Parts: sequence; C-alpha cells; structure tokens
Amino acid sequence: MSTGTATVPDRVSETTTPAPRRLRYALILGGLSAFGPLSIDMYLPAFPGMTGDLGTAESTLQLTLTAFVMGLAVGQLVIGPLSDALGRRRPLIAGIAVYAVASVLCALAPSAELLIAARVLQALGAAAGIVVARATVRDLFSGTAMTKFFSMLMLVNGLAPILAPVIGGQVLQWTSWRGVFVVLTVFGVLLLAVVAIAMPEPLPPHRRRPARIRTIAATYRGLLGDRAFVGYALTSGLTFAGVFAYISGSSFVLQEVYALSPQQYSLAFGLNGIGIVIAGQINGRIVGRFPERVLLRAGLLGSTTGAVAMVVAAATAAPLPYLMVPLFLVVSGIGLIMPNTMSLALADHPHTAGAASALLGVVQFVVAGLASPLVGLFGEGSAVPMASIMAGFGLLALLTFSTLTRAGIAAPPAVREAA
Repeated sequence: MSTGTATVPDRVSETTTPAPRRLRYALILGGLSAFGPLSIDMYLPAFPGMTGDLGTAESTLQLTLTAFVMGLAVGQLVIGPLSDALGRRRPLIAGIAVYAVASVLCALAPSAELLIAARVLQALGAAAGIVVARATVRDLFSGTAMTKFFSMLMLVNGLAPILAPVIGGQVLQWTSWRGVFVVLTVFGVLLLAVVAIAMPEPLPPHRRRPARIRTIAATYRGLLGDRAFVGYALTSGLTFAGVFAYISGSSFVLQEVYALSPQQYSLAFGLNGIGIVIAGQINGRIVGRFPERVLLRAGLLGSTTGAVAMVVAAATAAPLPYLMVPLFLVVSGIGLIMPNTMSLALADHPHTAGAASALLGVVQFVVAGLASPLVGLFGEGSAVPMASIMAGFGLLALLTFSTLTRAGIAAPPAVREAA
C-alpha cells in the first residue's frame, strides 16, 4: 500500500488494479465526496427547532443551505486549478483542515447571520474534497472503467444521504443542533488523518499544469467552449437542483404538513437514499453493454416522470405514500444520472481534470443554489411548491440533455484533449 506523498502510476485500469486497491480508493474518494451530502443533510431534521433557537425565519435559515452551496461553487473554482498545478494532496489536506475549523465555528454560532458566514467557510473547505475526488477518478481511470468507478462511488455516496439525517435525528435526541456540527468536526478530523496516511498522490509532477492566471482563464474558456461538456454540466446541475429543492423543503413538508417526527423524517429521508445505491450499482453492472448516454437518458426520464407524479399527488392532497413513491423514483434517478454525466463530461479533459471537475461542480451547485430560496418563496404549508420546482428542473434537465449533447456534436478541436 502506498502512503505518504508517494505517487500512483500514470493511469490504472479496472482490469490491472487489484480489488483491494480499488476498494481503498472507493472508500477514501467516497468519503471526500460525501462532504457535501453530510454537511447538507445531517442538520435538516433540526430545521424547525433551529428557527426558535436562533430567533429567525424559515427563509433565513434556508440561506444556510444556499450559503453552503455557493461556498462550494467558489471553492471548487479555486481548488480545481490548484490541484492541477500542485497535485491533489496538498490542496486537499489544507481544505479538510479548513472544514474542521469551520465546523467548530458553526457549532458555536450565536445567530443565524454568523452561522451563514461559518457555513461559507465550511463549504470552501469541503470543496477541496469534492473536486479532488472527481479529478482523482479521472487521473486513475478512463472510458467505461471510469464510469464503473463513479458508479462504485455511488454506493458510498448513497450511504451519506441515508445515514446523515438518521445520524442527525439521533444526535437531536441527546443534544441540540449544535451537536450535529460537532459530529461533522469529528468526521473532518478523521478524514484528514486517513488522507494524510493512506492516500497516495494520484497526479505525478510531469502531468501537472502551471497555476498562472492566464493559463487558468484559458482552460476555463476552453471548457466553456465545449458544447458537450457544458450540456452534461448543465444536465447534472439541473438534476441536482431538483433534488436540492427536495433537500431544502422536505424537512418542513414532511414534518409540518405530514406531521412526521424528526426521527421519522430522518428515516423517510434515508430510505430514499437506498434508491441511489441500487440505481448506481445497476449502472455499474450494465454500463458497457449499454452506452452511457442511453443510461443517462433512462435516469432523466424516470426522475422527471416521478417529479410530475409528485405534483399530482401534492395538488390533490393525496396521502403520504402517494407522494413518497414517486419521490423515491426521483431520488433513485441520481444513481443513473450522476455517474454517467460525470464520466461523459470529464472524458475529453484528462490533462485538466481538476479544472473540469471544478467547473462541473460549480455549475451543479450554483444551479442547485437557486432551488432553496425558490421553495420558500412560493409558499409554505403545502408540498405543491417543492414538487412543482422539482418537476420544472427535471424537465429542464431533460431538455438540456436532448439539445446540447446530441450524438454527433463534437467539441471544437482547440478545446478537446488527447487522452
């Protein structure tokens, strides 16, 4: 096992990499990419109680989600090119350290405004884990092997939204919402130790690019000029925006409209994450027999159909099961959509994987950040606003995929890279 600052070979493959090493990468990179869902989902069961404790409105409290998402976007723009220039480990270790410190500040925040500020700092640190995890997969794999590995990560990523609200609900039985951020601090410290000890440097020096402002700007211009890359990034972002509408609105809808307890809500929320795991593992098994685009289209169609059915259930005030079944379908679609969009978006950019991963994440989280205030803006006391916004983003994602990533569209030669 390589440790410390040792580097891995230039490119490994699914067939040449031993299963234990692939599992080690999956666990470490899955933990890194879990920063987002854990930091977003774990404190959701505490939302109703936090409004009274901090003396603030629901719409203001939802800004703690928006602030985190926007911080992730800015952080990824910075960390991505830095990781292309300095290697993956140094920016990653610095980012996790910032995350741990910011989590302590969140736990100590005396007001909603200071909590929002601490969440921005926490997100800047979390961004390092998310962007480096995706870039490392591109460093190590290509083609179908890359898609399969992203699907393997869905097993780990799927557990994060399952476990996060459950853990949050259990923490609330013993302490307040501040204890949730203490748990996140411990997670950050433990992951920092694991990365420092067990994760080798995946990007050798001869494959790094200088971190000059002009070079970074040219790289981002090239990525934005790649119509297919932009299409896959927007498809991913719009899909995630629909799910983020559920993340930001479900706590109030399920607990206040459908009268679930925090523990019942956390279990219902976690149950939906099982669909991500199942769909992700199915995707990993059948990719290669079916093209990534076919699997991506299937995920988009299923997710959008589920969201439309949610609107019908909410508008007719149907019992909770009629809302939860199509919601399960919407969330499950992530297991098909995300591995394939990430693989297809990064496929032509092996030498700027950090910047491409960053821009992919920025588009995803900026678009998703629009969803949280929209849910609060269009009213409370009903599931209709949440369901309608989810359906709208799902339809936009399907339209974007169908128009910007059509078969036969190729990036201009100037912005494509040889693998």
